[in-house]
Amino acid sequence: MGRAQEILHAIALLKANGVLPHSLPVYLDSPMAIHTTDLYERHIGEHRLSAAQCRDMEHVAKMTRSADESKAIAQQHGPKIVLAAAGMATGGRVLHHLVQYLGHHRNMVVLTGYQAPGTRGASLSDGATKLRIHGQDVPVRAEVVQMKSASAHADASQLMDWLRALPAAPHRVFVTHGDMGASDALRHRIETELRWQAMVPEHGSTWAA
Repeated sequence: MGRAQEILHAIALLKANGVLPHSLPVYLDSPMAIHTTDLYERHIGEHRLSAAQCRDMEHVAKMTRSADESKAIAQQHGPKIVLAAAGMATGGRVLHHLVQYLGHHRNMVVLTGYQAPGTRGASLSDGATKLRIHGQDVPVRAEVVQMKSASAHADASQLMDWLRALPAAPHRVFVTHGDMGASDALRHRIETELRWQAMVPEHGSTWAA
C-alpha cells in the first residue's frame, strides 16, 4: 500500500502536464489498493498530498471493484494503463492481465517494486521468455521494465536514519527482510556505524526476549 497511490499521483501529474493524453483510460484493479486510495481523502492530515491532489489521484483512474469489472478491462480495446496486484505476480488479478497482454510485443509490463527471488515478478525482471500462469506457459513478448524508484519500502540509509532516531539502543536488531546479501550489508552497517548488536536470523530460528 502506498505504491499504487504514488503511481496514481504520478499519472495525474503527467496528464495535467500534457505528457499523457487526458483521454487515456487508467484502471486501478486491486480491491485493497482501491480501499486505501479512499482513505487518503478521508485522512488528509496523515500525508503530504493536498485535498485537490487526492481528488485528482482518485479520479484519474476507474476503480474496478468487482471481478466482472476486472474481466471487462480486456474488452476495452486501444491504449490503456492497468494497475493490478499482487506486485510480484504471485497471485491476484494481475495474473489475468498478464495472460491477456504478455504475448504481444506492443504491450509493456512495468514492475513497480521489489521482486523477491522465486516469484513470477522476479522471473519477468530477469528476462524470462515464458511464464507459468494457471497451468499454462504464457510467452513473454511484451516489453518488461523494472521501476526500482517506486518501492514502498525504506532503503538502507532511510532505515539507518530511523534507527538513529530511536530514544534508546535496542538489545539486538534482527534484519528479517530482503535478499541475503542486502540483509547482511545492513547488518554490517548497524554494527559498524551504530555499534549495536545485529544479526540476520536463519529461517525457523527462535530467540527469547
